[in-house]
Amino acid sequence: MAVSPAFEAKLNVLLAEAGQPAMDSTAAGRFEDYCVLLQRWNARTNLTAIRDENGILRRHFVECITAARSLPIQAGTLLDFGSGAGFPGIPIALCLPEMHVTLAESQGKKAAFLREAVRILELSTQVYSDRAEKLGKTFDCVTLRAVDRMDEAVEAAARLVRPEGWLALLTTTGTQTGFQAVAGAEFIWSVPIPLSVGEGRILLLGQKCA
Repeated sequence: MAVSPAFEAKLNVLLAEAGQPAMDSTAAGRFEDYCVLLQRWNARTNLTAIRDENGILRRHFVECITAARSLPIQAGTLLDFGSGAGFPGIPIALCLPEMHVTLAESQGKKAAFLREAVRILELSTQVYSDRAEKLGKTFDCVTLRAVDRMDEAVEAAARLVRPEGWLALLTTTGTQTGFQAVAGAEFIWSVPIPLSVGEGRILLLGQKCA
């Protein structure tokens, strides 16, 4: 389905405010499909507390698109640890088609939503409906954003990053030092990348030593 002009314009205005390039109509249309599906499922199950289109675009889509475009690798294997409603894994899969994305989500209803989103958006993304720690393999990049017991999640996610791979945390300036400590001394951290204007949201990128 073609993107509505209003949705495309709204998304690109918000991207411009974040200092990001505009998205073409085809890509914007896939994000609109994702937004519609998210709102439909949110009406009957609690996927995210943000339910209106403006909030979804501003708080979820723009932040995750910025993160996707800021990743140090554009291809390889990526695990979205505790994917929830698909953030940031699905936007990354939409923005970086060469990335082999796995969405790990242990809650059944959220995993069911992720499978439906992958089907509707025609992604090759895999959904792993169990705890990510049970995967038993490592990835070129592991992402986390607003998961339960974040300290424990960061520690577990760090173990799933292969040597010379990347840990990507979508978080806030106030948690930076703590999360870096939890991840461990084997990570070398880049300068944080701002994800929002004036809200203190950042992308923390740590590369694991060989």
